[in-house]
Amino acid sequence: MDLSSVDADLLLTIGLAIAIIAIPAAISAFSDSRPPRAATVGILVAGALILLAFYARPGGYTLKTVPEAVARVLARLVNY
Repeated sequence: MDLSSVDADLLLTIGLAIAIIAIPAAISAFSDSRPPRAATVGILVAGALILLAFYARPGGYTLKTVPEAVARVLARLVNY
């Protein structure tokens, strides 16, 4: 599978954004004794996007480069 044309920073940012929304939704569902169906799907999608981003970027990401990648995506969004 050729991932050379995939924007890994964008995939990582979208995956992190979905995870930020899905994790509190899962906690809320558990605390209300409801099954966390939508939150589970969100967490799975977020995990898949983050893994794909790590796979698509040569060398992967480190803890130092993740905020830089998110900042690059947000800067592109603001300057668009």
